[in-house]
Formats: sequence, C-alpha cells, structure tokens
Amino acid sequence: MQLIDPTHPIYKPLWVRILIVAVCFGWSAVETLGSQPFWAMLSGALGAYAAWMLLLNFKPEPPAANVEAASQTDADEDETPSDDKK
Repeated sequence: MQLIDPTHPIYKPLWVRILIVAVCFGWSAVETLGSQPFWAMLSGALGAYAAWMLLLNFKPEPPAANVEAASQTDADEDETPSDDKK
C-alpha cells in the first residue's frame, strides 16, 4: 500500500518535498517536548516514510505532454509542402 504518490505534480519542486519532511519531524520534536511519546513516534514514523518516498526514492518523470508535443511539431514541419516549386 502506497500512502504517498510520488508521481503527483505537487511533489515535483524540491522545496515542497523538504518542507513536508521537515514539518513531520518538527511536529515529532514538539510532541517529544510535550511528553507525548505515542504522537512523537507516530509523526516521526510519518516523517521517516515521507523522507524515504519523497527524498530518497524520488525519480522525477519527464512530462509526457511536452515530449509528445515536440515530436508532433517536428513531424508537422516535415509534412508541410514547400513553396519552392515555382
């Protein structure tokens, strides 16, 4: 079961992924200082999972729409007749 979908476009910028991990570990520190070990462990585990999925295993995919659009424009340019036949 995958809790975080790393292919979602919101995770593409690095600062978003780092912010998510930092907030999880920060909240774990807050709960530790508040003497709440259960919630500290829970948010720490969520931070570790987020770090694993968003920082260590993150493989950005090239946008498929841009690749297809570029290949179509190249093909369209090749198919257009030239006006040099006068």
